[in-house]
Amino acid sequence: MNSDEPFIRATQAWLTSIIIAHNICPFAKREQERGSIRFSVEQQTDIETCLMNLMQECQRLDNDTGIETTLLIYAHAFKSFDDYLDFLAIAEDLLIDQGYEGIYQLASFHPDYYFEGARLDDPENYTNRSPYPMIHLLRETSIDRAVSSYPDVENIPQRNIDLTRTLGLAKLRDLLAACMKP
Repeated sequence: MNSDEPFIRATQAWLTSIIIAHNICPFAKREQERGSIRFSVEQQTDIETCLMNLMQECQRLDNDTGIETTLLIYAHAFKSFDDYLDFLAIAEDLLIDQGYEGIYQLASFHPDYYFEGARLDDPENYTNRSPYPMIHLLRETSIDRAVSSYPDVENIPQRNIDLTRTLGLAKLRDLLAACMKP
């Protein structure tokens, strides 16, 4: 078995059983069905290599229109949420410095994700909790197209908060833990 396989399998399970099954991202199902989501595992832990590989993923999207979006999974790096946020800030600056502002956007997911101002145990944090630290690299044109075709896009965040609070913390923990099982 490829050493990336367990990380990809867990991420695909999370995407299917949490994000798509509960419609947290109403745009994910279409891309999953089309097979246009790339899953890329970063095994390295040093920031420079992780940033370099993020730029390589941007270049891959530049050159391959068949890939709509990439989930860049950090298998061993950024276990601490604070370290992850520091990396994310650098990555966002690098995106701008490399001329990708307005072309790609980064969305963030982490096993310990929590929203500023939210309690650590608030179920709403599970909208951005994932099996591993990851960056979702999205095409801005795809976001614009999806937003313009979705009737109630501004209410997605509140709908997700309501949904996760209805599901409850125990259920969400169980769903995320189930993604990690072989």
